[in-house]
This record gives sequence, C-alpha cells and structure tokens, in this order.
Amino acid sequence: MLPYDHHRWARRLTLLCAGLFLLLLGTASPASAHAALRTTDPTDGTVLRTAPRQVTLTFTESVSLLTDSFRVYDPTNHLVHTGAAGHAPGRSDTARVSLPARLATGTYTVAWRVVSADSHPVSGALTFSVGERTATTATGVAGDTENPATAALYNIARYLACLSLALLLGTAAFVAYCRPPKAAPLRTPALTAAWTLIASTLALFALRAPYEEGTAPARAFSLASLTRTATTRPGELLLARLALLLLAAATVALLRARRRRLPRRATLAVAATVSVPLSLTWSAAEHASAGSQVPLAITSATLHLLAMGAWLGGLAALLRTLSRTPSLPLSVPARFSRLALTSVTVLAVTGVYQSWRGLGSWQALTDTTYGRTLLVKLATVAVLLLAAACSRSWIARATRSRAQTHATTPAPARIPEPVTGPPLPEEPPKPPAPAPLPLPLLRRSVLAEAAVAMVVLAVTTLLTSTVPGRTATEAAEPGGAVAGIPTASVTTIPFDTGTPGGHGRLQVTLDPGQVGRSSVQAVVYGPDGGLSTVPELRITLTLAAQRVGPLDTRVTDRGGYWATDSFTLPIPGTWTMKATVRISDVDQVTVSAPVRVAR
Repeated sequence: MLPYDHHRWARRLTLLCAGLFLLLLGTASPASAHAALRTTDPTDGTVLRTAPRQVTLTFTESVSLLTDSFRVYDPTNHLVHTGAAGHAPGRSDTARVSLPARLATGTYTVAWRVVSADSHPVSGALTFSVGERTATTATGVAGDTENPATAALYNIARYLACLSLALLLGTAAFVAYCRPPKAAPLRTPALTAAWTLIASTLALFALRAPYEEGTAPARAFSLASLTRTATTRPGELLLARLALLLLAAATVALLRARRRRLPRRATLAVAATVSVPLSLTWSAAEHASAGSQVPLAITSATLHLLAMGAWLGGLAALLRTLSRTPSLPLSVPARFSRLALTSVTVLAVTGVYQSWRGLGSWQALTDTTYGRTLLVKLATVAVLLLAAACSRSWIARATRSRAQTHATTPAPARIPEPVTGPPLPEEPPKPPAPAPLPLPLLRRSVLAEAAVAMVVLAVTTLLTSTVPGRTATEAAEPGGAVAGIPTASVTTIPFDTGTPGGHGRLQVTLDPGQVGRSSVQAVVYGPDGGLSTVPELRITLTLAAQRVGPLDTRVTDRGGYWATDSFTLPIPGTWTMKATVRISDVDQVTVSAPVRVAR
C-alpha cells in the first residue's frame, strides 16, 4: 500500500490536473462549429441595384434552424420584419429567409445562427447594400453570437461526461479481463463516475437550448427550451444516454437486492450490454454523424471510444488497485498490459481513419485549427505511450525473471529418514524467491500515465469542438459554389501612405470571382474603421504566369464607394490585384494582393 504522503501527493496531482483542464475548457473560445458557410446570396459586401426578395445561405453539410436563425438590421439599426426561416426545396444544407418587398436604400446587416448536423451551432453575419453603401452600426450582431458562461458550462459538462464514461468503461474492462483479487476498491470510483455521468448528462440536456441559441444559462430552466431540446436529435441522444444509465443502475440495484454480493458475471453482463449503446450516444452526435461514409465513421468512432475507455479508464482502475492492494499478483498488471496493447492497436487503426476523414489533405494538418489541435493530441499520446512502454517493460522483466526462476529451480532431494543413528543432514538451500513486482516504479509510471491521460481527454474534447480540416478547406476553396450559386471573391488590402491618418484598408469584391463578366465594388475604410472617401482609386489585375495584363477595372466613384458593372476576366488562375489609393493631392500609395479566379 502506498504511504500516506504518496496518497496525498497523488490526490493533489489529480485535483490540480482536473482543475487546470476544467479551467481550460471553461475559458476556451467557443468553436465556430462544423458546418462551414460555403456561399451566400446576396454575396457578402455586394451592392445590388434592386432589393433582394430573400437571403440564402449554403453550408457544407445539413443544418437545422432555430426560432430566430435570421435577424436583419436596416441602415438605422432597426430590425426588419422577415418571414419564417426555412430550407430551399430539397436542400437541407441551406437556410433562407424572405425579405419585405420594399427595402430602403443603404447597407443591411444579416446576423444568422443555425445548428450543424453534428450538433454544434454555427453563427455569423454578412452585409449587402441596396443602391449604395452607407455607414451602419448594427450593435445587436456581435454580442448575440455566443454567451461565454453558457459555452463554458457546456464544455465543462462535456469533459466531465467523457471522463466519467472512460472511468466506467475502463473499470468494467479491468474487472472483466484483469481479474483483480478484490473488486471492492473499485466500487467507489465506479459509483462516483456513474453519478457524475448522470449529472453531466442532465446538465448537457438543460444547457442544450441556451448553447444552440447563444443565450444565458438561465434559459436552461425554460419549459419551452427543454421541450424543444427533447425533439432534436442531440436531445434525443442525451435522453437515450440517461435512460441507459438509469436502466443499468436499476438492474444492478435489483441484482444486489436478491443477493448480498453481486456476481462477477452479472456485473460484466450489465456492463457489456450498456457500453456499446452508451458509446453510440457520443459517436452519433459528433463528427462521425455528418459528412461522408457516416455508417463506417460511426462504427469507427464507437470502437475508438470503447478502446479509449478500456485503456485510460483501466489505467485509473489499475492505479487504484495498486494503491489499495499491497501484494498484487503479477498476473493483474500483466493482463492489463495486454489489454492496453490491444486498445492502443484499435485506437491507432480507428484514429488514422478518423484523421484522414477529418483532414482530407496533408496541408490541412498545419493550415487548419483542426489539424494543429490533432498534432497536439498526437504529441500527448506519444508521451502517454512512452510512459506505458516503461510500465510494460518492468512488468515483462518481472515476468521473465519469475519464469526463469521456476525453470531453473531443482526438485527438492528426497532424504531418507533414519530410525537410529547420526542426526539428519541439513536440508538443501531453498530456491531463490522470484523477483518481486516493482510496485513503487509501477505506481509512479501509472500515475504519470493517468496525468497525461487527462491531457489527452481534454485535447480530445476540444478537438470535437473544432471545424474538421476537410470542411474548412472545402469552404475556403474558390469556386466552391453549390447548386449553381456563383461565389464572390472579397479581397482586403491594408495600406499606409506614411503620413498621420494616412492608413486604412481597401476591400474589393469581384462578383462573381470567376472567368467571364464580373462587377467590381471597392470600399475604403479609414483609420477608425469607418467608411472613408478618397479622391482617386485605380485597380488593375495582372496574370504574370500567362503574361496577361495589367487589366484596368476602370472603377468610378459612386458616392462613398467605387465600382464598375462590366469587367471581364478572360482566364482562370491566381491574379495579382494592384490598387493605387490617393488620399490627398500629394499622398498616395500602391498596394497589391493575390486574387484567385475560378473557372
């Protein structure tokens, strides 16, 4: 048994790690979710001659709508009365809302919020102008996207649920396969994990509506919100998870009421029956539930979750057993070593598939947030595998030593027992005792594994809240239009003349950003971020690879912005946009930026 100071050090380390990761999850920036916006109609920043009859958004996957998925603000920051939000006919990956027949001249702001197919909310804003651009101050847009308190509580509940599931699955697998001499020391952590999982599931269900809507946590106590959550797929999966947990608890309580001691087989039967559908309530609500190869992805995610629980949760069970059982048989850690090796193999196979499905390309590994978070996870898993390799080597060494001792020990000599005569000869020396299990080293190694495992779980939780690299790449691809909706190209170029107040940025929109006839709109923003008027602006495009250009767009001043309705781009490629901005009679600057023109 560990000395008291070791117990206290282990408890403090565990509490410190848990506190740090809960703080990390609670203060993490809300994810931008997993359905990326692909195109909009009208295009963001465009100037229209006539008012549009509706606003249509197209995403990279299916989305569901909220009661206030769209909020449209007029140039005076008043809400515009719109129709009910809906999907385009036969298109679950779109969201649209009808606008009034008459809209005044000026710039309108559209704030939108939907829920992606993998249960995470998506929000953003766009602007379009009718007739001409005007200054706008839509103060209701920025503050309504996320509620920090709700996002923090929801992320903490998700992490606690994932941690509790790993402890439950791992304890069941450890008792079933490793067969410790006494399962009593594991009863308390198993019950704690079960109750934590029930409580976190209830919290997730209550916070689901405020999390989707971006409202305050107090919204969780609204009967209308709870009723709406119960009719959504994430809510149904949470209710199914809660029902499975309550059913398992009732079964265990019934079996314990009939017998004082619950048979091992009964416990294992309940655990095996519940573990797979319980894991499905996770995999059916995350990345695997959207995109390509959904059945295979859900199967892979379920196996990944089960293997993760068997390894990391079993690691916690082994640490608990080592601290409570002074003379632990060597067979227990040896069996866990084999269980961990099998789990790591399953994790590697399913992890490679899920990474390929989520990334889509090697470039996304470094160019997207999902890829960089995945690299962090791989690094922490490598540290975890190193600690596990140390434990495995010590166990293997002790096993070989014990096997060699049994193989080289001679059989005891049979000495006749005389009736009379001289005294009996001395007994032969006892065979050397087998090498003891290196418990102190094993405890430290397992404790280190448990600490790193908490990091892995935290990073995994953050990874499930990050836009997959494949989705982010597809949304950013030029020409990624869906259903024939042309994609506009918006380029922002900062400039600085080197004089006081002579800096700002130029925003140029090519609509559409593809070969053929296009319109060009340009807006100049001053140092304060507001619209700025300039006496002269010239924009040209050059395709050096094909020796085309420079082509002058011939934009003209239209009272607050510069534009032309007839400009032709002859061939696709990466063009160089060069803009000359003159802000006074003597101060001007020329800046450039690359622009991708699709076919």
